[in-house]
Amino acid sequence: MIRTRALAPLVATGIAALALGACGGDDEPAADDTGGAATTTESAAAPQLDGVKDYLLDHTEQLAGFTADFKSAAEEYHGLAEEAGFDYEALWAEHGEDLGPMLEEMKSNWIEGNPYYEQMEGVVAGTPSLAEYDVILDAGSSAAEDPESAVPFDLELSDGTTLKQPGNLFNLTEGALWGTLPEAMPQSTPADLDGNGTEDFGEVLPDAAFLLAAAEAFDRYSGELADSAQAWAPSESDAFTALVVMVPTMSEYFGQWKESRFVLGDASGSESFNVVSRLSDINDILTGLEVIFDGVEGRLSEVDPAQAEQTGRELSDLRAFVEDLYSREQGGERFEPEQAEVLGTEAQERATAIAGQVSQAAAELGVTIEQ
Repeated sequence: MIRTRALAPLVATGIAALALGACGGDDEPAADDTGGAATTTESAAAPQLDGVKDYLLDHTEQLAGFTADFKSAAEEYHGLAEEAGFDYEALWAEHGEDLGPMLEEMKSNWIEGNPYYEQMEGVVAGTPSLAEYDVILDAGSSAAEDPESAVPFDLELSDGTTLKQPGNLFNLTEGALWGTLPEAMPQSTPADLDGNGTEDFGEVLPDAAFLLAAAEAFDRYSGELADSAQAWAPSESDAFTALVVMVPTMSEYFGQWKESRFVLGDASGSESFNVVSRLSDINDILTGLEVIFDGVEGRLSEVDPAQAEQTGRELSDLRAFVEDLYSREQGGERFEPEQAEVLGTEAQERATAIAGQVSQAAAELGVTIEQ
């Protein structure tokens, strides 16, 4: 299974926006001391979205730092491979003592860098003006898998090969480092990196030209995302859209978890989500969505304070539900595919209810949800 995410369908509400002001009676403004009408106090709640932008900028900076370091490491690895004439047996024979630690460090950095994006994915993927970067970095398919959801870039390798719309950059770099790329892609070479006598999962020498091209694109597009985030002026519509679009994606994420090595072990044929559990990703995504919710909770309270409080509580409870599953998995519990299916259904039901509540409030406030 490739690391892709289709745009979640919007939750239909069928609720028209309501008029918020009424004329006459007790609703008329009181006269001030000069006999004129007093200025009406603004309602609580302009959305508080500066925190959302600050959160996004912090994470784009972290991501850009990671991808710059990752590109430098890929350049160093490519230089060694080039010296060996891209003969990976010769590369291993000459530099084996150095390559094991070098690649382990790249893998560790990749694992550390993964949440930098996942924690802001709810903002990026849920904001129409930024969503293309989610396709490029984390959710887009290859043209071979699905032309309609394919990434909008090609990779030019140092040997002159062009890979047309090869898939998103987290997929490509994970696949190169751990040897899980589709057969049509440049393949990594198995090697006993830790010297224990067996070639275990993930013990490979990546194709150097491919890894470098992917790392360069990774760094370029993460920099572009950082620039776009800096220029972004978050709107109320952006915030509500992100919540309605991104919260109800649980069944898809749990489906990806069910197919990964974290559930199926060596029986998994998944090409992604094999080194960072999808449960970790879901928890990170929901963390970012809670930041967005905090920015608009005051607006929801204008419609119904009790409902706004309940919606926030349900969103926090959903994240706690996922966090508990992840903690259990980290503690050694192995979930069966049937369990993953049931858990995904429960998470999706909770998420759909939350998105419906936000969508209904948006309708009553007259806030546009972008399709």
